[in-house]
Amino acid sequence: MCGIAGIVSHQNVNQELFDALTVLQHRGQDAAGIVTCENGRLHLRKENGLARDVFTNAHMLKLKGAMGIAHVRYPTAGCTSSAEAQPFYVNSPFGLTLAHNGNLTNTNELKKALFVEDQRHINTDSDSEVLLNVFAHELQNLGKLSLTVDDVFEAVRGVHRRCRGAYAVVVMITGFGILGFRDPHGIRPVVYGERKTDKGSEFMIASESVALDVLGFNLIRDVEPGEAVFIEQSGELHTRQCADTVDHCPCIFEYVYFARPDSIIDDISVYKARLRMGEKLAQKILREWPDHDIDVVIPIPDTSRTAALEMANRLGVKFREGFIKNRYIGRTFIMPGQKMREKSVRQKLNAIGLEFEGKNVLLVDDSVVRGTTSAQIIQMARDAGAKKVYFASAAPPVRYPNVYGIDMPAAHELIAHNLSEEEVGKAIGADRIIYQDLQDLIDAVRKGNPAIEHFDTSCFSKEYVTGDIDDAYLEHIEDLRNDHAQSQRNAQNFIIEMQNC
Repeated sequence: MCGIAGIVSHQNVNQELFDALTVLQHRGQDAAGIVTCENGRLHLRKENGLARDVFTNAHMLKLKGAMGIAHVRYPTAGCTSSAEAQPFYVNSPFGLTLAHNGNLTNTNELKKALFVEDQRHINTDSDSEVLLNVFAHELQNLGKLSLTVDDVFEAVRGVHRRCRGAYAVVVMITGFGILGFRDPHGIRPVVYGERKTDKGSEFMIASESVALDVLGFNLIRDVEPGEAVFIEQSGELHTRQCADTVDHCPCIFEYVYFARPDSIIDDISVYKARLRMGEKLAQKILREWPDHDIDVVIPIPDTSRTAALEMANRLGVKFREGFIKNRYIGRTFIMPGQKMREKSVRQKLNAIGLEFEGKNVLLVDDSVVRGTTSAQIIQMARDAGAKKVYFASAAPPVRYPNVYGIDMPAAHELIAHNLSEEEVGKAIGADRIIYQDLQDLIDAVRKGNPAIEHFDTSCFSKEYVTGDIDDAYLEHIEDLRNDHAQSQRNAQNFIIEMQNC
């Protein structure tokens, strides 16, 4: 999962792009990058780390220009090499830089075609570099010495014909403008907005609406599935549908976990969707466990707080903050390596004993993925004196990998892959576990926008919306994503980077 942003302004955009990255930092903590355009010259800074650490005052002073794009990254295949930090750049044609959120599912096929037929070289293992070169080739194939807006949209149409998977993208064409586009399924989010100034309109494209809010841009709308939005350097806005067919299937896990609660994605308030998830869970408990003995509902910070609050209200029991979170520890879900995730849990959370002692506690989390974090938190609750510890998940059991840009691990590393719900509860040490039903989750999210007929729920249902995922592909993903393979790649990258120092 990554965060992207692009701004066309009448003044330097370096500070605002940096601010956008800090707002989108929850979408990726592995690397950050900004590229700006000043009088036809590009200024680029990207490196591993949080945005606050990647950009110093000296770097910011060099990022001049009234147009630019930015990216925060976390690795979907576990690679933490700084060579794969974005934005990516290719000089031909016209000088293109690209930032991408998502994952292509036909990367190997595209790599081969780019080398054999398009005569383009790919220098990293990133599918984002592949996507950039596909777009560059489609643009170059038009044979134009100068670009028009129609040419840009025609190149996007070519990308849609060739690429499969999930992609929300911003591209800067040097000296011409910024392009944003979204795959025909609209799996990953991207929005755009406008800010009026004395010098004219300024425009911004970003992964989530909250980035626009913070910078004073008014949300216009989401980029539609298959649609492209182009903002000329002069500030003129153009939009066009570039896909022959579309089938809107946004990723439901955005609403469960990844997106900030103050964002609106596809006209659905993430906050309201999470409230409804809590309502649905409470209804399930009252229906299946009417004589429950829950004394208090406690969220596992931060994502589950909204759902937990509504659960407590519906159940008529106390809501309490039982864990205090260390804000300086990253999100364990997106930390590479199991040892690092396990070590970080107790560094990240500390229990308030008074809220647990002698009570039957219902812990609420957004989801259960590997289960190791959940097990540690349940043990923390018992150590703090809880009499019984129940566990509720705002999402259904995660049984299958996500192939569209979320680094859910290999199937055998998912605790629910081959276990029943009751077996998962025992494995993590809970006295009882309550999972959200898939249809209830869909209903909770879809109520915000009934026009969306279905969602990508593949990590729960194994129904992959692009229609090109088979067991062989999942086995390939498993080889890339298991913790052992990630550790080997990270060690190799560390050696390479040390040699280059």
